Amino acid sequence: MKYEEIRGEIRAGTAARTLPAWARGVLRGILDGIAADGGPPVPAVRHPLGFLCLPVERSGGLGVCLHLWTPEVRPAPSTTSAVHCHSWDLLSFVLYGTVRNVRMDVQEAAGEAAGGAARQVFEVVSEGDVDELRATGRAVRCSPRRSTAHRTGESYTLPAGVFHSTLIEDGMDAATIALGRQIPGGGDLSLGPLGTPTHSVRRSRSDFADTVRALRRSVRRIAAAQCSARR
Repeated sequence: MKYEEIRGEIRAGTAARTLPAWARGVLRGILDGIAADGGPPVPAVRHPLGFLCLPVERSGGLGVCLHLWTPEVRPAPSTTSAVHCHSWDLLSFVLYGTVRNVRMDVQEAAGEAAGGAARQVFEVVSEGDVDELRATGRAVRCSPRRSTAHRTGESYTLPAGVFHSTLIEDGMDAATIALGRQIPGGGDLSLGPLGTPTHSVRRSRSDFADTVRALRRSVRRIAAAQCSARR
């Protein structure tokens, strides 16, 4: 399935019947390829927001990824924080687990108010495997607003430009199919410490053995979620 097909299944309300099987097929295909070729590199990135990212499609301004939160793979270290916003509209379908999104109210902090708990806005510019986090010098304060939990078989959206953080509830296991649609003129932003300068971070590939265990675990979890849904 491509972006538009997956989006169509979600919009039609048929995703819970079709997308888990598709996702299992994608993961099994990767595992079968590993077995057949004797262990080639797997394009799985340890994301600093805590999940394992498996890119499935990149076509112009559209993208599809599988995001796996799993105890099999340690998250990559983060130099900023979990509070961020995308330059693209996100549409996600939860394969298993509970994903909670906390939208954040971000306000400018000036003068004395820029001290203490204030944070700096970083612009994230990606090229290849390198993310450049550009310190903007813009000081802000943030506080949580609306929080929503999304469970197995549900979908959710997050518009571009909305600051938020994502939490995994009920353990460390969750997976989503993430669809992104680039919005012209937007930027990927992250909040971090005031004193941190511009710096670059190379994306970290997951250890091969850890990735294989994570994919096998995810296949089992998707199957278990499907069985539960049929009861």
